[in-house]
Amino acid sequence: MRVAVTGAGGFVGRAVVSALVAAGHEVVGLVRSHPAAGMRIADLDRPASLADALAGVDGVCHLGAVVRVRASLTDPLGTWRTNLGGTLAVLEALPRGTRLVLASTAAVGDGLPDHPYGSSKLAAEWAVRDAAPARGLGAVVLRLANVAGPGDADPTRLVPAILGAALEGTEFTVNGDGSAVRDLVHVADVAEAFVAALGAAEPGRHRTLPIGSGRPVAVRDVIAAAERATGRPVAVRHREAAPEPQAVVVDPVPARDELGWVPRRSAIDRIVGDAWAERAAAQQW
Repeated sequence: MRVAVTGAGGFVGRAVVSALVAAGHEVVGLVRSHPAAGMRIADLDRPASLADALAGVDGVCHLGAVVRVRASLTDPLGTWRTNLGGTLAVLEALPRGTRLVLASTAAVGDGLPDHPYGSSKLAAEWAVRDAAPARGLGAVVLRLANVAGPGDADPTRLVPAILGAALEGTEFTVNGDGSAVRDLVHVADVAEAFVAALGAAEPGRHRTLPIGSGRPVAVRDVIAAAERATGRPVAVRHREAAPEPQAVVVDPVPARDELGWVPRRSAIDRIVGDAWAERAAAQQW
């Protein structure tokens, strides 16, 4: 199958490209600029650039998006333009019968997100839901938990931030007492979910599936895992708890039942250990 991947240069996008290639697919990566071999330039904010970029593909994994909650708060209109507008542009450019896998987020919660990131992604889900039967698309929406592991260079995200503190001997700031629970899922497991969803997509049918480990992990558990992986203590400074949910855990059973997908690598020690191994190798330790 010839598959286009929007956001192919991002953390999850790179892993999805690798997993698709390993599964035997021909991949066309779509990036905004500086395309490497096998990639095309396509800007989600310029819909006219998408038609040529998507020509001749059998499926699309749509990951191009604004993905930071804080960034969405400072630029809500830009977030909506990219996350919803970009999805509409992809939908309009796709031929009938194409398979589509949309990267969404567990941050949509109960359908009432309290930030532009979640709201714009939920709106993108609705657009895919409504377009699928009308355009004969085989559409699968994957609501991703907190994706982590090797390849994540974003210092604002939990695992890279903690490993950075361990490496540099600096303090890691914890909101509250560190008991807030999240669901961390290994990036390689997530990439396999995209491959499975692409294969399971059926023309004219839409479905939404949560993708997570199902394992509740507190922030202090991630810190402890980083200390085990690095062999170094992580200095912690606490500040007032942030206004955010105390616990977010995703049920992986629906994806297992419908896709045959299992998060095999998503134990916290594996996630942090793989991320640290890559970082240590880059530092030539």
